[in-house]
Amino acid sequence: MAIVTLTTDFGHKDSSIAVIKAALYQQIPDLTIIDVSHEISPYNASETAYILKNAFRAFPPGTIHIIGVESEWTPENVHLVMEFEKHFFICADNGILSLIREEFKATKTVEINIHKAVITAFPVLDVFIQVAAHLSRKGALEVIGKPVSQIKELTNIKPVINPEGNQILGSVIYIDNYGNLITNIKESLFHEIGKSRSFTIYARTVKFRTIYKSYGEAIDFSLPKNKREEDGKKLALFNTAGHLELAVYKSNPLTVGGAGSLFGLDYRDPVTVQFD
Repeated sequence: MAIVTLTTDFGHKDSSIAVIKAALYQQIPDLTIIDVSHEISPYNASETAYILKNAFRAFPPGTIHIIGVESEWTPENVHLVMEFEKHFFICADNGILSLIREEFKATKTVEINIHKAVITAFPVLDVFIQVAAHLSRKGALEVIGKPVSQIKELTNIKPVINPEGNQILGSVIYIDNYGNLITNIKESLFHEIGKSRSFTIYARTVKFRTIYKSYGEAIDFSLPKNKREEDGKKLALFNTAGHLELAVYKSNPLTVGGAGSLFGLDYRDPVTVQFD
């Protein structure tokens, strides 16, 4: 059975996702389709890569990942298939694949060349699905594309270490569904620079001096519920992807607000760790 994942910025209001899935089932009868996300911010390569990079390894080798973000074909935005860590990624050459691959090398990358037989304004439906069907039948990449050695490279903003080695200047790279702020400061870098020193995390006017192992650890459950600092408590932790996350306990961006709105921070805003 083939597995195809979908990651797009199409949202759920329109019929696009349903039409794509219907076409996939027609092309690949024995198929499982997994939605990674359809709520990517429009055209946001960094957000797309963060979400898919932290999801694809949970799937078995051979999984086909269709990426429908800035996917319209142009001479400067051709279509690619990348084989990486025994997974296949179908995507436009817009930098997303370079962010997923990071510093590692892909096994093989080809530029899709079946467009002469398919005239389309909806390439995810008309081109990417044809490629996914071909891959599901164990078809060779060279049949649907020509090998390429270079793809568009994007580099996420990386944390900066000051000359004294006691400060990490990072930034927000993603805001999740709860309004929590994901930074580009990884746990490994934090420990490498921090060397077990005490620290303060500065996020605009908000400060953190403790990093918790989980959201619940920030709450003192030995106290009666009416005396706990619970709803609205700010906290920092390393998330499952190993990134420093600034959060608000049980936040809801639609009602009480999330860390982003409550702390006054948005995508690419600075977050600093100062070690003593």
